[in-house]
Amino acid sequence: MLLSYLRERLRLTGTKYGCGGGGCGACTVMVSRYQPGTKTILHYSANACLLPVCQLQGAAVTTVEGIGNTKTRVHPVQERIAKAHGSQCGFCTPGMVMSMYTLLRNKPQPNMEDITVALGGNLCRCTGYRPIVDGCKTFSPMCFVGTHDIDCVFQEPPPQLFDQEDLLPLDPTQDLIFPPELILMAEMEPQVSQLFRGERMVWVSPVSLEELIQLKTSHPQAPLVMGNTNIGPDIKFKGAWHPIIISPTRVQELFEVTKTPQGVCFGAGCSLSVVKALLEGLVQEIPEEKTEIYRSLLQQLGNLGGQQIRNVASELSVVTIFIHFIYSAREILLNKDFFVGFGKTSLKPDEIVLSVFIPVSRQGEFMRAFRQAPRKENALATVTTGMRVMFIEGSSVVKELSIYYGGVGPCTVSATKTCAAVIGRKWDEQTLSDAYTQLLDEISLSPSHPGGQVEFRRSLTLSLLFKFNLQMLHKGNGSSRTISCLQHLKNLRHYTGTFRKAVVKGQSGDDPVGRPIMHRSAISQATGEAVYCDDIPKMDGELHLVLVTSTRPHAKILDIDISEALRVPGVVDVITSKDIPGKKFRTFTGIDEDILAQNEVSCVGHMVCAVVADNRKQAKRGAALVKIAYEDQPGPVFTVEEAIEKQSFFLPQRMIERGNVDEAFDKVDHIYEGEIRLGGQEHFYMETQSMVVVPSGEERELKVYISCQHPTYAQESIAETLGIPSNRVSCHVKRVGGAFGGKVTKTSIIACITSVAAWKTGRAVRCVLERGEDMLITGARHPVLGKHKVGFMNDGRIIAADLHYYANSGNTADESLLVIEKILLHLDNAYKVPNLRGRSVACKTNLPSNTAFRGFGVPQSMLVTENMINDVAMKLGCNAEEVRGQINMYKEVSLTHYKFEFDPKNLLRCWDECKEKSDYGSRRKSVAQFNQQNRWKKRGMATIPIKYGIAFSDGFLNQVSVAFALQAASLVHIYKDGSVLVSHGGTEMGQGIHTKMQQVASRELHIPASLIHITETNTSAVPNTCPSAASFGTDANGMAVKDACEILYQRLEPVRKQNPEGTWQTWVTSAFIQRISLSATGYYRGHDLYMDWEKQEGQPYAYFTYGACCSEVEVDCLTGDYRTVRTDIVMDIGRSINPSVDIGQIEGAFIQGLGLYTMEELKFSPSGVLYTRGPSQYKIPAVCDIPLQFNVYLLSGSDNPHAIYSSKGIGEPVLFLGSSVFFAIKDAVAAARVEAGMVGPFTLNSPATPERTCLACNTPFTQKIPASKQGSFQPWALSIP
Repeated sequence: MLLSYLRERLRLTGTKYGCGGGGCGACTVMVSRYQPGTKTILHYSANACLLPVCQLQGAAVTTVEGIGNTKTRVHPVQERIAKAHGSQCGFCTPGMVMSMYTLLRNKPQPNMEDITVALGGNLCRCTGYRPIVDGCKTFSPMCFVGTHDIDCVFQEPPPQLFDQEDLLPLDPTQDLIFPPELILMAEMEPQVSQLFRGERMVWVSPVSLEELIQLKTSHPQAPLVMGNTNIGPDIKFKGAWHPIIISPTRVQELFEVTKTPQGVCFGAGCSLSVVKALLEGLVQEIPEEKTEIYRSLLQQLGNLGGQQIRNVASELSVVTIFIHFIYSAREILLNKDFFVGFGKTSLKPDEIVLSVFIPVSRQGEFMRAFRQAPRKENALATVTTGMRVMFIEGSSVVKELSIYYGGVGPCTVSATKTCAAVIGRKWDEQTLSDAYTQLLDEISLSPSHPGGQVEFRRSLTLSLLFKFNLQMLHKGNGSSRTISCLQHLKNLRHYTGTFRKAVVKGQSGDDPVGRPIMHRSAISQATGEAVYCDDIPKMDGELHLVLVTSTRPHAKILDIDISEALRVPGVVDVITSKDIPGKKFRTFTGIDEDILAQNEVSCVGHMVCAVVADNRKQAKRGAALVKIAYEDQPGPVFTVEEAIEKQSFFLPQRMIERGNVDEAFDKVDHIYEGEIRLGGQEHFYMETQSMVVVPSGEERELKVYISCQHPTYAQESIAETLGIPSNRVSCHVKRVGGAFGGKVTKTSIIACITSVAAWKTGRAVRCVLERGEDMLITGARHPVLGKHKVGFMNDGRIIAADLHYYANSGNTADESLLVIEKILLHLDNAYKVPNLRGRSVACKTNLPSNTAFRGFGVPQSMLVTENMINDVAMKLGCNAEEVRGQINMYKEVSLTHYKFEFDPKNLLRCWDECKEKSDYGSRRKSVAQFNQQNRWKKRGMATIPIKYGIAFSDGFLNQVSVAFALQAASLVHIYKDGSVLVSHGGTEMGQGIHTKMQQVASRELHIPASLIHITETNTSAVPNTCPSAASFGTDANGMAVKDACEILYQRLEPVRKQNPEGTWQTWVTSAFIQRISLSATGYYRGHDLYMDWEKQEGQPYAYFTYGACCSEVEVDCLTGDYRTVRTDIVMDIGRSINPSVDIGQIEGAFIQGLGLYTMEELKFSPSGVLYTRGPSQYKIPAVCDIPLQFNVYLLSGSDNPHAIYSSKGIGEPVLFLGSSVFFAIKDAVAAARVEAGMVGPFTLNSPATPERTCLACNTPFTQKIPASKQGSFQPWALSIP
């Protein structure tokens, strides 16, 4: 593929590997081709991971390195995304840059629609997208940052985090020209067939239709590959093998387009983007009544895949009616007989589709297409449908009717019987009612149907038919209350008021603290020059390591046969537990975990051994040939219910209580019991687990280049595994392409395995997990079952609450015991409940071990608490915000349930300011009015507070390792030329810690930041570091850097007094001459924190970060789709060291939380196999998911004496505020349920996916679906937790 060719052969590493399947956009490049017929150049974005190099004859490929760099000239796209603070970890940035660059090459003055479409195929896990879009919006003459609709007319833009006047102008004349030699080659050289032979495959590229037909006749089973969006992933992920592949991309007849009065005929090789552009033009050109089919197609094409996929894919994957496929020998209709099975059609093996004819609509013909997908854009549909009707002229009697569905069978399904039952009848309510009944009989799904969501899919077949009916009513001016669900909210026109506070009064203009400084690596990340772990050049003799994992959830290992693997050319060795010279296990929270399975496996994905070979392909081939003999063990445990039944727990369990809960229940007016389930969440850091281990030195030292959050723990783990001192192992972390808690424990274990391979072979070994491997092996956020029993009064006062938390920990303890502790420490959130009890348990199951994730149990803990508050409000029939803020919130200096005193003043300020900034009162009335006026769309609002503890107690960490005890160190060198080198123990993961450390050093040394360089995190420079976690990295390392700089500045005091008119450089030179040390170590011992679980009291946190968030959503009750209309966040982050970095963390955490609570689902098979192993199955938020109006405010006048410069940790707290969208959805669902005559508390589990939301709305269509009897079938997927 082009990606590996760019990275490995050409060493152009700016193009990143993110998923390998075209789903994330990290590998986006621009492909340019000369069109001899029109003498124009076509530019389009594409995924390099899917582009075969042998298909690029005559094309020019532009990578991020080709458009600009820091050595010559940075391109305006690179500069603007960087200066708009759109690059945090930076791993996705080159792909974003190339998508936008390609758009500008085609349209130098884009509008907002163009920008959002261009970015639709790119994913980012850090930023929340807003700053990326803001940077791109500066290219639109109709937009400036801060505007709120498509025309971007706004009189006074709000304060900005970057200066739009200080940007490079876009000058198209400076862009790379298309190579003239390629133009000459296209016009002068005759086209000849090409044939490429690989080790196991032959690739043939014909140039004529005759040759193509001959090839297909000779090799009827050979697939035709145009965009490689289907065959490519099948080969990579499913192990498909084709000895011969035919690529007809140079057969001109396949790309011809012919327009006639009857319709349009386009070559079968035309990309979906070409088809879309062509149809958009036709819709404008021909009379509206003739465009029904075209408009329906455009509805589907707009959301099908990302822009990069549409640019190359040629397969028609939307349902259309009466489209003709034209062959040299015959013409067939795309009808019910065309599709005969999954991925199969009625085409003969040796037939070739030449062209596709799409007719214009006939007089009186009405057609619509609908789709429902787990994400609004760039996602495979759950159900898709095309419907067409024609009436007898002058009547409502149906003459013709066609209804097709996708997603309810192995192929497209025609509702033939339903259509037959309707034809000849008047189109009225009775006919529709009969049609629904017929559809239920005709479209039947097994309860175990692949893909699951059976009730949802069946309900969609009905509700989408109802929508089709509403569309016709709309055309005939039907009731506005019923047709409102047909109106689409505008796509991403967000006005974002990110207000930064001014710096401290009297602060020097040279002092960077408190100013929105750009991320120090943003430019190099945008140009592709920033080096990540897998960008390190290959070492001499380097080997690649591929892990072999268990295929059984619980079994004894009888034998590991590596003989066939060792016979694969290039395979050097297979590493098993027997090869480990030191400790064969890691101990975390007092519980051992095998590095490699020795006698037993306890989950699918359990690491058993590893294959090392000369390259990754060979290692992968060898890994597939390792044969492991198992003896299955009875009764694997997958769910928390099974764990409870079998008492399968990790000990200790935890309990904490304030007051007397049992007695209090006897004195309340009401008692209510409820529960909520919260699913897991994949970290989906853009850079997968990566490391390079290099043996060096005569004493067998190891240099480990690794993408991790805790290099010291990796160093210790490797040393103990190899049985050598830690001083022989140095771990280096330049930057991490996202982590979120997922690069600590499992990263260290994988590093141990890689180090054993390097130790045994004496050669450098590289291990970079593929996305599917990473998701299978490394675990996720803990799924939790939360149960509550709450006692409350008629006025809403909560007197007693008893909460139980059951966390699905997986097969090893990992950090689960720490997670369940933090769950209990945050169960009160912002509420003073006088009698409060919490119990938590870590359930041991046979799923991959779950681990730390941003928030570390708090998002699970508080969701249960807020759901309890919500139930109280619904039980009393009052507003949830009243129960939260006015009645139960902490009001004065108080003690938490673990007897830690705090002042909630800023919590209350955040709450009040959030309600004020969001205009909560009037908007709540507007929501109620909207819901009265709309039957099938409902709006909901929710305001959620947070009180989040920052740091962690020594007791908390001492359960893990003494080396974790909270502290920090730094090393600062001043060189004779005045430049400063800073090294500290924090790792840069996109959170901007290096940028903030540079600001700290600049302030303390009174020098420009340009003189300061932050070097890589290196255990040889700063030993015994703590993990970059718990939102405490800046607090701890900032104080250490400050300490070192203060020492140095004090040492220079005599020199400054001797020469007060001197410069920094002269002072440094004088100090060197006077033999004053210009190097210093800084140290910070941390806070004295503790938690005594026996006494149930302590001070586990240094301070609290407070905040509040108000979100409003609009829900389509018929499909469960929702859109976040507006979000307002107010955060107390003390005095921000860098507002742009902190606001970026706020927005990124919120969007990640939105994903957790509304869309991200991990799905396991009944045998414990993870289904969701990549972006095609697992959906994280994309550009289309940003709130239409997204406002972030920083609380003014806040101080925090417990952290550096009165700042506060912010990386983790805001994630929970994404639950405001969840509770807003629940509020909207409650309004829908009222229409069905249902009031009071109800269960809505998290995430509130379209499936759960739709079914909870309890529309007449969901009510028609009979529920499958539990226990009578095996579901497609487990219900986790």
